[in-house]
Amino acid sequence: MGLDRIVINPDVCLGQPTVRGLRITVAFVLKLLASNLSVPEILEAYPELELEDIRQVLHYAAWAVSDQTHGVLA
Repeated sequence: MGLDRIVINPDVCLGQPTVRGLRITVAFVLKLLASNLSVPEILEAYPELELEDIRQVLHYAAWAVSDQTHGVLA
């Protein structure tokens, strides 16, 4: 799976990873999910998001955490 929907642009949201260059950050979507909002609820509240956006946010987060903790917990 690629991460073509996750964009890092220093001119958007202070360079935080965003979804398709929108002003919706990966961290924001993760916080929504962590707050027990369901994917359909998020998509309804933020119609500019698509299901694939949320999938890629989760994939990116898993990759980022894995990359940061590789070997740390061993």
